[in-house]
Amino acid sequence: MSLPRDRVETIAALGYTETEAGFLYLVATHSGYFTLRQFLSFAGSHWGKRSTSFAGKLLRHGHASVRDYMGTGSVFHLYSRLLYDPIEKDNHSNRRRHSFDYIRTRLVLLDFLLENLQSEFLETENEKVRFFCETLAVPKELLPVKVYKGRKNTCPALHYFVDKFPLSLERSVPGSVPVATFSYVDSGTASLAHFDTHLAAYQNLFRSLAAFRFVYIAPRPAPFLRAEKRFRSFVKEPLEKDVSSEVFRYFNVRRKWERHEYIVPVTSDFEFLTEARRRFEGQKFEDLYHAWLRREVDEDGLGRQFAECIPGRKISFATYLIRTGSSPVDERQRKHVKVA
Repeated sequence: MSLPRDRVETIAALGYTETEAGFLYLVATHSGYFTLRQFLSFAGSHWGKRSTSFAGKLLRHGHASVRDYMGTGSVFHLYSRLLYDPIEKDNHSNRRRHSFDYIRTRLVLLDFLLENLQSEFLETENEKVRFFCETLAVPKELLPVKVYKGRKNTCPALHYFVDKFPLSLERSVPGSVPVATFSYVDSGTASLAHFDTHLAAYQNLFRSLAAFRFVYIAPRPAPFLRAEKRFRSFVKEPLEKDVSSEVFRYFNVRRKWERHEYIVPVTSDFEFLTEARRRFEGQKFEDLYHAWLRREVDEDGLGRQFAECIPGRKISFATYLIRTGSSPVDERQRKHVKVA
């Protein structure tokens, strides 16, 4: 990861060393929260005067707050407009206060970045939109988006890739079109229901790509096997084969359910319907379903709709275990910051 020198120098001018400024830029861009253990990892240093000095600067300048979470450790929140504004991240959501689970997730995310500083990450929403829409010619309406309602008499705002999980690029040879590596960050407490929702949000984008990678990041290996199975059934297998027959079955089962035609419960149908609702979420499927109800499209028509399946599509899944082996705020013997 290449940190922009001009932005790092701007932060350093606020009273920090170059190493401290580089770390603060990383935090301001990707997480908003950090622990001193993470700063020392970035700096290649050990507990002592350096970490105490850094913490003291942050608090004296009013650039960060610090608090202990559940007796497990000191977590810093980088929130000051005085730091975000000069590096043009004044409206960044990392400045806001968040829930404890959100904080845990951002700390795991930061650990992942610190362990993979050599990778090429897309930092901002604009960079991600530009890569997919301009470099890969993906229609903007296929990107994962969230609508935020504006104030009275203002238009709703659309924001893309709002999860802000790491998204990196890899090139097989210099100058080639890069392959995107998506990710999901599990703080150690998230259920796989959140993972399902995340995959559903990206489904339209996944369908438009000839190749991509996906990595499931967590501080413990417990969810890895289940996550891989979910990814395989929800993403990989449907995208690597013609799914028109499954869509046709989904439409039939859904119609029977909505018309209350089930006299005796059919467990297999209900299980299929629950999974299919997640897999075939989106306006495209809704429009097709209602067109099918109106008999404007039949099974052959559905087959033609999905004939654009990309031949030779390459999809890979991997898991990544954070080296600390636990959530950054989940250790009982965590060091606490003391600032004179």
